[in-house]
Amino acid sequence: MRHAPNGPAQPWVLIAVIAVQAICAAVFLGDVIADLSGLEAGEAEAGERGHTYIEGLAALALTAAIVIETRILMWLLRRKAHLEESLSAAQAAVQDVINTEFATWGLTPAELDVATFLVKGLSTAEIAAMRGSAEGTVKAQLNAIYRKSGTASRAELMSLLIDTMMGQRQPDRGEGTAARPA
Repeated sequence: MRHAPNGPAQPWVLIAVIAVQAICAAVFLGDVIADLSGLEAGEAEAGERGHTYIEGLAALALTAAIVIETRILMWLLRRKAHLEESLSAAQAAVQDVINTEFATWGLTPAELDVATFLVKGLSTAEIAAMRGSAEGTVKAQLNAIYRKSGTASRAELMSLLIDTMMGQRQPDRGEGTAARPA
């Protein structure tokens, strides 16, 4: 199980801590109630009354802490769900931008496959191995991708896609060459 550097990665750890605190609070409250019954029956010594009130205040403080921790945990879980949803939407948007660019460039199915691997950071040799083709074939397809995108290298192509994703240029709707920002 992986843990984040500053705390547990799983909410069940916090839930377990809250459950242990709830058990302790129940024990303390039970003890306070038993002590108060003894005080009413007149069995208590003089010092026990103050001890019982302090124990009661500690039990109430622990109960309040449990309520606060539970609310914070619920907020964190909602926040996590929201962030995961936002991340999923961002990933979909990035994929949409890439797909739009690829479609605009008019890539063949083989070039589309190679371009996808290129964006994922695979080397020419790795792309060739994944596609079951020769490195020379992949190099030819890469050159066609660069020509159609209006770039000259892997770095320029990635820069073009990043610029588009960041809104620094609009996807080119022209004849297969991408417009670079001025």
